[in-house]
Amino acid sequence: MSTPYHETGSGPALPHPPAPGAPGPGGPPGAPVHPQAPVPVLPPARLSPRVLLIDPLRTLRSLLLPLVGVLFVGGFSPRSFLWAALGVVLTIIYTTVRWATFTYQVVGDRLELRRSLIGRSIRTIPLDRIRGVDVSTPPLHRLLGLAVLRIDTGASGEESQEGELNALTVADAERVRTVLLRRAAEVHAADGQATAPAAEPGAEGTAVPVAPATPPPGAPEAQAAAPYGEPPAPPEHTLARVPRRWLLYGPLSGAYLLTPFALVAGAIGVAFQAAEEFGISASTARSIGEWLLAHPYLLIGAAVVLVLAMPVVGGLTYAVLHWEFTLRRRDGFLVAERGLIDRRSVSLEIARIRGYELLEGLGERLAGVARLRALVTGLGDARTRGQLLPVTPRRYALGVAAEAVWPFTGDLEPHPRAALRRRLFRAVAPWAALAVAGFATGWPVVAWPAVVLAVLGVPLGIDRYRALGHTFDGEHLAVRSGSLRRVQAHLEGRAVVGWTIRQSWFQRRSRLVTVVAGVGAGGGGYSAVDAGEDQGVEFIARVTPDWIRPFRAEGERAPAAGRAATDATPPEAAG
Repeated sequence: MSTPYHETGSGPALPHPPAPGAPGPGGPPGAPVHPQAPVPVLPPARLSPRVLLIDPLRTLRSLLLPLVGVLFVGGFSPRSFLWAALGVVLTIIYTTVRWATFTYQVVGDRLELRRSLIGRSIRTIPLDRIRGVDVSTPPLHRLLGLAVLRIDTGASGEESQEGELNALTVADAERVRTVLLRRAAEVHAADGQATAPAAEPGAEGTAVPVAPATPPPGAPEAQAAAPYGEPPAPPEHTLARVPRRWLLYGPLSGAYLLTPFALVAGAIGVAFQAAEEFGISASTARSIGEWLLAHPYLLIGAAVVLVLAMPVVGGLTYAVLHWEFTLRRRDGFLVAERGLIDRRSVSLEIARIRGYELLEGLGERLAGVARLRALVTGLGDARTRGQLLPVTPRRYALGVAAEAVWPFTGDLEPHPRAALRRRLFRAVAPWAALAVAGFATGWPVVAWPAVVLAVLGVPLGIDRYRALGHTFDGEHLAVRSGSLRRVQAHLEGRAVVGWTIRQSWFQRRSRLVTVVAGVGAGGGGYSAVDAGEDQGVEFIARVTPDWIRPFRAEGERAPAAGRAATDATPPEAAG
């Protein structure tokens, strides 16, 4: 007996949910489905056939230089064109066979990616490992109405180790993403119920199963349970939509100012690769270099143009990457969409968000703007995928963080004045020593720049001290540090899985410690730098009082001399 499916264009056909009392596969009505043969939630399906217009182009792009080399070596003879054409034909055949032998499906609690090109390969991704599903539309895909769907499993390693469906139609990509995220949520809920202790129905403190409520009279049919083949559009709430005028803040981020240099470095690399492919001798390259050195005004002009292009090219790059940035809350996820040429959509499960970071470079602080990034457990490539806001006014970023994650109203507690002395010493002393050595050895060309840097180190050290702080408001903790790159991290108190108290020899003489809160999200640990000894212990006691009690009972002994550390872990972890 064949299973009825919905027709969904070129995308996957999804089965109707079985009706109550319907027969299971190969059994009478009411018979359960055999556990070894789960009913597919997402039946086997192939990628869109339109991908056959993209895959050959992507493969030929990597073979472009070898094909051109074949034409050059053959002197553009008919035989050389024949060999080049044969390479193109073989590429098209190869990509067609790859498309025809690849299928994907969701069966039970797992996603299966099957490929049968030469040997059969089945890759299984458990749904409970899915941390997010991202959808992007590169330029060629957008022209053909296609999208790339990537599945983040939180595994360490290269991005290619994650699941990828390249390419689906845009509608099918959204449909598959909805099915995967909902099924993953169902699996998580089922696992939670399976691990919960059983209780007598109706006993005190237990929940009694209640029949699902029916839609109220006159309610739209869309509110009723929809078949799996057409999951209803989940309700969403727009949290932030970045105006285009705020894209002008892009050049304030130092990384984007270096874009022209990255482009020049890439062009030089391509030139060297082309020279190797076309057999340009080293003597020819040396002659070009000597000619440029003989005309220094060309190099000076190129350097001036490069410096002037830094804010322009950096701003354009930033605008292309963050065009129409939108943050929405949808069906238990935060969905960030951005990009002009390559439109990208990233989903972050709200239940896995443990806090957020407010990042401010020096130029951004002077302009009163900041960036916002979520701290999510098990998120791969968190630096880019965890972004909640690009550069926006700081007050606006704090408002979005309060609505998207949770508000934080505590004031940071300043650190002792001894921390100011350490900041000044570290910012001034190295350059002052270099200046003294330069004057003593008769090298003023080294000494005077060191004097300038030592003088500039004074306001830098003061600013770094003013950045230090930490606090705990009863539920959430916050730590802050940095000057040229200031980071203020806000974390849930329950997200802390351990503490590390570090104290160097210099810190011990000043009675300072660095307290690191270990978490399973973001960078893995967030530090309250150069806090007072009593201040650091009190901070730990406020967040996790039970964990620090054994150490306080031992007299709060300071770490040993040198670079020592004390780890505080939860009692259940230690046992």
